[in-house]
Amino acid sequence: MTSTHAFWLAGRQATGEATLDVTSPWDGRLVGQVSVPTDAQVEAAVAAAHAVRDEFAATPAHVRAAALDHVSRRLVERTEEIAQLISAENGKPLKWARGEVGRAVSVFRFAAEEARRFNGGEAQRLDTDAGGVGRLALTRRFPKGAVLGIAPFNFPLNLCAHKIAPAIAVGTPIILKPAPATPLSGLIIGELLAETELPAGSWSVLPVPNDKMPALVQDERLPVISFTGSDKVGYAIMDSVPRKHCTLELGGNGAAVVLGDFASEQDLDWAATRIATFSNYQGGQSCISVQRVIADATVYDRLLPKIVAAVEAQVTGDPSDSATDVGPLVSEDAAKRVETWVDEAVQAGAKLLAGGKREGASYAPTVLTDVPADSTIACEEVFGPVLTVRKVDGEAEAFAAVNDSKYGLQAGVFTHDVQTAFRAHRALEVGGVIIGDVPSYRADQMPYGGAKQSGVGREGVRYAMDDYTYERVLVLTGLAL
Repeated sequence: MTSTHAFWLAGRQATGEATLDVTSPWDGRLVGQVSVPTDAQVEAAVAAAHAVRDEFAATPAHVRAAALDHVSRRLVERTEEIAQLISAENGKPLKWARGEVGRAVSVFRFAAEEARRFNGGEAQRLDTDAGGVGRLALTRRFPKGAVLGIAPFNFPLNLCAHKIAPAIAVGTPIILKPAPATPLSGLIIGELLAETELPAGSWSVLPVPNDKMPALVQDERLPVISFTGSDKVGYAIMDSVPRKHCTLELGGNGAAVVLGDFASEQDLDWAATRIATFSNYQGGQSCISVQRVIADATVYDRLLPKIVAAVEAQVTGDPSDSATDVGPLVSEDAAKRVETWVDEAVQAGAKLLAGGKREGASYAPTVLTDVPADSTIACEEVFGPVLTVRKVDGEAEAFAAVNDSKYGLQAGVFTHDVQTAFRAHRALEVGGVIIGDVPSYRADQMPYGGAKQSGVGREGVRYAMDDYTYERVLVLTGLAL
């Protein structure tokens, strides 16, 4: 292992000047101790990334693909160990943590596949005008430069994968900064990459404290920033570096629309179950969790009790128990914030139909109706296990309600009508419209991102690869075409 690739070890062993305790949100136990990289280590990582950028860009595709395949295979081999680690540091129920490992496996596999076919070049004849006779343009994509990837706590493995895998696939160095609350899962990726033959400096995983990030954000040797997190932090980063290329995957307050044609008992049971599951599946800590339910008046009265029953049936408790559906939030402070927002809505006239109770870092799955439009929980991203239910009259009012938000990440529309599906696709101001299901569906190979204040750019392996690169044209002259 090279000295450059030893940076990940600074996170797993007490080799730095300071350490960070990683504790379980569920019971407060010590999960691990992470050493914080020194200023000298951070500088060495950035300098190495900058220095290796040309060499890494020229690395054969099969070398980069082989490294990505290796990480994918090793994640499979260590699935249970890594799932338990995610659950311990994040508080995510084990059943969902296992699913997250499976998704990361796919992300690295997709990236390996894309590395083998990306940047093959596109030829364009130029003799469509007289001045272009004998000329041919060849367009290829090249890296913009080293990437600073900043990942959140809610998917501590998979969202780190979404930063690193596309960078390796295109041959651009990356500095990954995992969330302070959940650094261990990201460091596992560093451990697996250290087993590969990628050039020294092509990647580093640095659990840098948030207060040390402005210098990294401003560093001109990192011209690309890929950030996933809150809109407040994301836009502050973009505003501070207006000449850098920033991809921001930010928040949302996902809406699930249930229209009048989705009216059989079987339909409504399905909708209620999916809504209940995916308003709570990460403790609500997903930017595409169901926060708002918008139901047509013709189905509202039958749907609402089904939703309440399905929410109350969610199994809450110890995240290490495979039967648990809903674990704690990432911290007690996060749970207290959710408690404050719910209490504010209730005091303003909202009706509490389920939940509304906090115990430590855990908040009970909650259902509210009659929520005032100007309440915080109606306007902002709750990032907790809370959903609101609203009655509307018809498709037009439903779609207007979805759009009545500063966010626009994804929306779900429960309908059987294909014409309605296409109208929804045209009308809804979101990055993704999911028909027949909740907004929480995401396939890791599809373009993923939002409109309005939900961000700019797209994740999804191939789409992130485009964001990390730019087009460069080669014109060949004197050809007999």
